[in-house]
Amino acid sequence: MTTCWLVANGFLRTEKFADIYTLLKGSAVRRGVDLKVVYGNELIADVSQGFECFSLPDFVLFWDKDIRLAERLERSGVKVFNSARAIELCDDKQLTALALNGKVEIPKTVLSPKAFEATGYCDLGFVIRASEILGLPMVIKEKYGSFGKQVYLARTIEEAKDIVRRLGCKDFIMQSFIETSTGRDVRINVVGGTAVSAILRTNDRDFRSNVTHGGIAQRYTPSEEQTAAAVAACRAVGVDFAGVDVLFGKGGTPVVCEVNSNPHFKSSMQGNNGNLGDNIMDWCLSRL
Repeated sequence: MTTCWLVANGFLRTEKFADIYTLLKGSAVRRGVDLKVVYGNELIADVSQGFECFSLPDFVLFWDKDIRLAERLERSGVKVFNSARAIELCDDKQLTALALNGKVEIPKTVLSPKAFEATGYCDLGFVIRASEILGLPMVIKEKYGSFGKQVYLARTIEEAKDIVRRLGCKDFIMQSFIETSTGRDVRINVVGGTAVSAILRTNDRDFRSNVTHGGIAQRYTPSEEQTAAAVAACRAVGVDFAGVDVLFGKGGTPVVCEVNSNPHFKSSMQGNNGNLGDNIMDWCLSRL
């Protein structure tokens, strides 16, 4: 029997994550795959010995963002989906912007300069310069974040400065605000270079469309342009599967916002979209 580890974060044991693991496990069982949820904090081993003390599976579904752990599993010889590098490019919003630049349309983006814990951002002149490039309002996103929780909208220079001060020394990006997509976007799920499902997310109470912030999801048929943008974005960051967030630019032009390497696809099952776990499992098995 084919064996699989679903590697998850041992410190994020919430119902939201558990639901995804249950869906993926069901997809595995239906295909005769023995899937075991393994938490990263259980995989403790001397780096010089690797994972010789464990009985490794045939492949790993990596549903964490512990890049070093994913790299070590790859070095042990086991196939990891998504790869450590792909997860890194998706998880770090600065790296995402650099990887997507020139490959797909993205919001105009400025990276934060490097700051340190001892100094923080003690000179905010760069925020003024960024506003001149991006215009106002502008979006400020922490380098790491999920569910839209680390995304902020600055309508004035003073609001932008206040946000940056609160970030301490965290890295972040600043982006132009796509006003034509306020409170709405399209999540397109791509597996193996093919768009397999999509939802339209709308929120009339927040500029962020995330369901976590009160957004409503409904089944959606993306345009050819939106689909092409999502597939190209996945190719640019090297993922096997992902949920791509596409904004509505001027005239309907698709603008790629983010690529999520371990998407929380339960909301994507709205309107009988199907279980994305089935597509993911089929793709992984085809690549062994």
